[in-house]
Amino acid sequence: MDSQERSSEEAEGAKERGLVYFWKAGSCSVTPERLPGLSGKTVLQAALGTHHGLLLTEGGEVYSFGKLPWRSGPEESCANNPILENTLLGHHIITVAAGSFHNGAVTESGVVYMWGNNSAGQCAVANQPCVPEPQPINISDSENSPLLSVRILQLACGEEHTLALSLSREIWAWGSGCQLGLITTTFPVTKPQKVEHLAGRVVLQIACGAYHSLALVQCPPVQEMKAIPERCNHCSQLLITMMDKEDHVIISDSHCCPLGVALSGNQPENHVFCPSLESLEGKNVTSSQSEDCQKPLVEEHTLVALESDGASMLSSNNGQEDSGISSPGNILFPEKKEVKEYLMGLSGHSLNESLEKNICTDPEQPSQEEQLSACIPGPPGTSTSALNSLVASCASAVGVRVAATYEAGALSLKKVMNFYGTPSSELGSGGGSPGPEALKDTREEQVRLESMQGKKSSSLVDIREEESEGGSRRLSLPGLLSQVSPRLLRKVGRAKMRTVALTPTYSGEADALLPSLRTEVWSWGKGKEGQLGHGDVLPRLQPLCVKSLDGKEVIHLSAGGHHSLALTAKSQVYSWGSNISGQLGHLNSPTTVPRLAKVCGNGVWSTAAGLDYSLFLADEEDFQPGLYYSGHETTTENNLYENSCTKSPVLLLSCSKIGYISNVIAGGDNCLVLVDKNVMGYIASLHELASTERRFYFKLSEIKSQVLRPLLGLDNLGNANTIQLLQEMASRFSKLCYLIGQHGASLSSFLHGVKEARSLAILKHSSLFLDSYTEQYCTSVTNFLVMGGFMLLAKPAIDFLSKNQELLQKLSEKNEENLQLVEVLNTLFFMPFGRLHNYARTLLKLATCFEVASPEYQKLQDSSSCYESLAVHLSRKRKEAEYTLGFWKTFPGKMTDSLRKPERRLICESSNRGLSLQHAGRFSVNWFILFNDALVHAQFSTHHIFPLSTLWVEALSEEAGNVNGLKITTPEEQFVLVPSTPQEKTKWLRAISQAVDQALKGTSDLILYGAGGNVPRQEPPISRSAKYTFYKDPRFKDAVYDGRWLSGKPHGRGILKWADGRMYSGTFRTGLEDGYGEYRVPNKALNKDDHYVGYWKEGKMCGHGVYSYATGEVYEGCFQDNMRHGHGLLRSGKLTSSSPSMFIGQWTMDKKSGYGVFDDITRGEKYMGMWQDDLCQGNGVVVTQFGLYYEGAFSTNKMMGTGILLSEDDTVYEGEFSDNWTLSGKGTLTLPNGDYIEGLFSGEWGSGIKITGTYFKPSLYENEKDKPKALRKLGILAVPPDEKWKAVFEECWNQLGCETPGQGDRWKAWDNIAVALTTNRRQHKDSPELLSRSHTQTLESLEFIPQHIGAFTLEKYENIKKYLIKACDTPLHPLGKLVETLVAVYRMTYVGVGANRRLLQEAVREIKSYLKRIFQLVRFLFPDLPEEGSTIPFLATETKGRRSFCSGKSDSRSESPEPGYVVTSFGLLLPVLLPRLYPPLFMLYALDNEREEDIYWECVLRLNKQTDMALLSFLGVQVKFWPGTVSILGESRKVSSNTKDACFASAVECLQQISTTFTPADKLKVIQQTFEEISQNVLETLQEDFLWSMDDLFPVFLYVVLRARIRNLGSEVHLIEDLMDPYLQHGEQGIMFTTLKACYYQIQHEKLT
Repeated sequence: MDSQERSSEEAEGAKERGLVYFWKAGSCSVTPERLPGLSGKTVLQAALGTHHGLLLTEGGEVYSFGKLPWRSGPEESCANNPILENTLLGHHIITVAAGSFHNGAVTESGVVYMWGNNSAGQCAVANQPCVPEPQPINISDSENSPLLSVRILQLACGEEHTLALSLSREIWAWGSGCQLGLITTTFPVTKPQKVEHLAGRVVLQIACGAYHSLALVQCPPVQEMKAIPERCNHCSQLLITMMDKEDHVIISDSHCCPLGVALSGNQPENHVFCPSLESLEGKNVTSSQSEDCQKPLVEEHTLVALESDGASMLSSNNGQEDSGISSPGNILFPEKKEVKEYLMGLSGHSLNESLEKNICTDPEQPSQEEQLSACIPGPPGTSTSALNSLVASCASAVGVRVAATYEAGALSLKKVMNFYGTPSSELGSGGGSPGPEALKDTREEQVRLESMQGKKSSSLVDIREEESEGGSRRLSLPGLLSQVSPRLLRKVGRAKMRTVALTPTYSGEADALLPSLRTEVWSWGKGKEGQLGHGDVLPRLQPLCVKSLDGKEVIHLSAGGHHSLALTAKSQVYSWGSNISGQLGHLNSPTTVPRLAKVCGNGVWSTAAGLDYSLFLADEEDFQPGLYYSGHETTTENNLYENSCTKSPVLLLSCSKIGYISNVIAGGDNCLVLVDKNVMGYIASLHELASTERRFYFKLSEIKSQVLRPLLGLDNLGNANTIQLLQEMASRFSKLCYLIGQHGASLSSFLHGVKEARSLAILKHSSLFLDSYTEQYCTSVTNFLVMGGFMLLAKPAIDFLSKNQELLQKLSEKNEENLQLVEVLNTLFFMPFGRLHNYARTLLKLATCFEVASPEYQKLQDSSSCYESLAVHLSRKRKEAEYTLGFWKTFPGKMTDSLRKPERRLICESSNRGLSLQHAGRFSVNWFILFNDALVHAQFSTHHIFPLSTLWVEALSEEAGNVNGLKITTPEEQFVLVPSTPQEKTKWLRAISQAVDQALKGTSDLILYGAGGNVPRQEPPISRSAKYTFYKDPRFKDAVYDGRWLSGKPHGRGILKWADGRMYSGTFRTGLEDGYGEYRVPNKALNKDDHYVGYWKEGKMCGHGVYSYATGEVYEGCFQDNMRHGHGLLRSGKLTSSSPSMFIGQWTMDKKSGYGVFDDITRGEKYMGMWQDDLCQGNGVVVTQFGLYYEGAFSTNKMMGTGILLSEDDTVYEGEFSDNWTLSGKGTLTLPNGDYIEGLFSGEWGSGIKITGTYFKPSLYENEKDKPKALRKLGILAVPPDEKWKAVFEECWNQLGCETPGQGDRWKAWDNIAVALTTNRRQHKDSPELLSRSHTQTLESLEFIPQHIGAFTLEKYENIKKYLIKACDTPLHPLGKLVETLVAVYRMTYVGVGANRRLLQEAVREIKSYLKRIFQLVRFLFPDLPEEGSTIPFLATETKGRRSFCSGKSDSRSESPEPGYVVTSFGLLLPVLLPRLYPPLFMLYALDNEREEDIYWECVLRLNKQTDMALLSFLGVQVKFWPGTVSILGESRKVSSNTKDACFASAVECLQQISTTFTPADKLKVIQQTFEEISQNVLETLQEDFLWSMDDLFPVFLYVVLRARIRNLGSEVHLIEDLMDPYLQHGEQGIMFTTLKACYYQIQHEKLT
């Protein structure tokens, strides 16, 4: 009993709860008495032993009463008044249990206390026959952690054993006997041990009889079909037997292992749904298995008896109470002939007729199937597989052959009947009563026979019950098919298609929150009286599943002395075991398999099993529980009870007077009940809720099994669609039914516990109920209705209706004579909707029991209105469905088929001519029908459907010169509807708006319906997300668009898929691709996709993007009108493929045009020059990997015209060319030594050239200037630097919003920059990993535009410089993008083959050109920046007189016109640009100066071998400048003759930094610092002021340069020379630089003497 919940505050009148009444067992007319001495304590739970009892009160205290022999004091050992167990005080107890003579209690923390008789170790204390005071028991799991004790939830005690259920749902046992379920034979067991056999299964409840144990176990979720072993693992008997007799086959798999372990380990076998069950239409079969028989009872002959859907062949005899066979001598078929006829007749009959013929009219039976279970003579426990059922249906198809079989089997039938037809006199019900011994013998005999029967003979099982369990073990038909007619097989095959599992599959959520109904009963222990329920009287050492209770939805078990009771969710009780006193509540004397007990009243919801009697708590008419008693009688007044053995449960009327019974407890000689008084109607309302819920479940189950299942089994149910809908409805109905069952069970356990309103499932988990009703059930049943499902069913089911008139009348509660099946089904399947009103009403009733201000009142009130509004909503749904159905009935047939859909509901239609189409023809018929998902425009024979999700409606009024109507916009149509009256207009506008709104929201919102009918009119949004398939737009035909819309056009993000596989995903604007998007085009030939990612404009690729072709080429750059246009990079092929190449440059209309660089990787050539129409045309330069260099004219991809060709060894040819590397015409060939030839040349370079000309040997050069002039004028025939990369700069200007460079509005440009930054940021926000933190900070700082007001000062200049550095740091800024592109093209040009020393001057010129053009951009953005070469005056504070270095004057620049800072593009932009271009540039310098530097380096290495003093003297440094002491590692030392690398060390270190800087300005600063360091050193030595003269200074500096050992000094020098600011050349830094240059040349020419 779930009394774990306890609460602090209860509803009023809590003191009137939990009152204890008890009385002596064994009498039907009793007067329960209040147990004295509890003085107003609320008792939550009680437990009874043979002569004593325990009570648990609300405070968690435990009281004992009755005979307590283990107590020491004489007055205590027999207590009439309850005694408090002091040991347990302070241990808040949550549950108690009593065995025959011992007790147990569990605390809140899960600790078990035991006391009482311990003779068999049942208190888990060793060597102590009796435990007087409660003692804690240690239960620990040795496997997991021996220190951690297991927490216990529930206890159960028997005579000599105790079971405990742990929090992890495992069973622990101690005590003695096989009823422990442990694998041991040494008793007593005093250390609790786990019952391993059920480990891993979820045990829900345990119960102990005197010598047997029961467990309620949750079924595991359905598993895949496992292969089943051929033989039983334990007793090696074949699991499936087949006997081939003359002309029929018997197959049986109902093997029940005597050793007590289920077949497949602990997985129950029958949870695999077998698809062929539907086809069997519930026929039953009697299979027999006669292997391993002790008595060859049915060995030679086998009976195949047929039974049709619940009508037993041995049918109930005139509705008598007892089984039709057990009245003396009444054998149903005295003659063989009759049986034969009966069998033939039976096989001929349809299922329905035999049902009708054998309909049960027993008033007491809750249902006909239960009646059968009571009167079928065979034990229904052994499960029949689908195979047997198939045998049955085969048999019915070939009835005659079966009848023939009977010839041989008549005898066995007689035997079977005699078996059960024991004349009742033998049982002592007829004549004088035999002595008790005799009675016992007959009983044992009976049990023995029955158990044998169970093993070997007929098992007549109701297949419908089977089916509800969800199938059976296997289906195999060896040896049988020869017997089966093809017609039958077809039928079986057909049925497979439409099976639907009516047992809902595992629904995780509901099962977790509510009690599971998918349970099994397992039993073990002594089975002498059949109390284990396995159909025999054998003991079981280990738990075994009671198969016949599978699928019966058992929710509670009770175990008595020698019998067991199982309570099901349908409020029925199955009982089995000893029936010597009638304690089973039915007639069959002892039962070894569960049978239904016959209890009057409206359904049992609580049971208790005592020593030899049972108590049943059932609902009475007024919802007040009635208590029924069945079992042992001691009264002598009434002889009837004394003699008769046919006891059925008797109502103990007096109990109804004492109040509302919540718990019943049975023990040895006492019975006890806990009673609540009905204060303010609270308890009554709870009982009413529970009772109605249980009855409602019973009703739904009936509908499910009696109506739904037969309907699903019918043939020709119409088309597949309808069948599918019916199946969907059926499975949803089952789910709902299951939920109601679970709720009923949870309410029953709720009534046993602390009845606290807020823990009602219907409040706590209301969403479960709301969802099951609306989303699932309501939708499927209304869909079925709309499709005319009920009408379609009417025809095939007409037969069914006539047969079951009464049943249907009873279920639908209608009493008319001629019932229409459609109406009945309507009533039955819409029945659940009415239940919601009841919930609402009951919750309201409960609410009135609380204070209005209390939270309980509020919660109950809210839930009540929630259920009420749901009920209203559902009835509206039903009305909608009926209105739609009515419409379909009248609608012309052709269109119905295409338009009628299950989920479609009609909202309104214009058959009243309320709407017409503007500009429609005179004779055209336009009919508009508005559904909940589409607007249909129907004409004579055609119709067009406009989905609502892409439909916009707008009211037009006459003022604006429009017609007064409704403008409807859809993606491809626009039309105006003209209503006939203003009312029509309002009606349609509102209907369409609402329908569109609803279609967009998806589900109909319940909240709206709370308001009643007047829903506020809601405008559907103009912008929305929807899916649409275009049908006529030429460009999008058959394409599917899914994304955002605005007024009928795709707008915003979306995905468009064409039928041919093309796909665009990205942004749209007014119906066209616009913005950033991704596009794929499948290439059928290559079986790959072309893939474009980038920007679009008005449906075309426009702007920057990357296009990867299926061929493997990738283009990255600008597009316009779907063509490559602007600057772009095209990579073709991988390095390994046939012709890898790379082009970067300008494109026009998909062709290379303008300046571009083409790197042909296979031929090792690079072309830099002009293009036209994809061909080299104009001036260009080609370098090859072999060092050849050509510059000159090109025409159609060939060198043609004038050009210059240089080879690696400085041989030069200037003149005419006709083809690549082919000389042709006039020219001059100059050799490296200066000799040259003039004349006519022809031939290919490198393969012999014909020359007609003159050879000149000029005199040796007077000076350098006369070197071959060709080398001096390289670059004249190349493309001028300012012509290069025009597209890149144009793109940047365009981004700033200027048509041509420098023309445009500056503020618009700043706006464009801001827009570019924010849109790019937003795009990157979707993928934050692209932005680093520093990047984000850069972007944020760029949002401030440097201000320029007032005079331009150095500070402003610095601000601009900072802004530029940041802007160039991020490619999201137009300037940053420009710099990034320039760096890319520069590297592409001068890396690889392009690293050719002849290209150095070209590379330097290109950088200068970049500077000039970027400076123009910067001045456009910052107009007050002075032009190139202007001076910014220093402010007065800045002009500090700094000592000049070389002259005594105070400012070195005094000779310049005015002091200030000169603005140049070099100073402003090189710091940004040069560091990025430095590697390729410096590489070219290094290559160009290679020879000079080699000479210089050799000299440096040689001179550095000398010591400091030697070198200083060698260089001629004046002695006075020699440092006397040097500090080495921080200590001062004298300079000795062998000191090395110590003098001027700081200056040397300073100069070495020249290699780590990039810009000339930085390099010059390093030189200047070096000079200052030298001066500093000398000052320290001289200790006086002095002025340098160049003669003194040069040798010292030369020393420092030598010691600095800079490898590429020549390159550094030339780089500074080429790129330094022109205005610096004559300043102080210029002079210092000249000094360094002089040193460099001096070192090269230094001769060591």
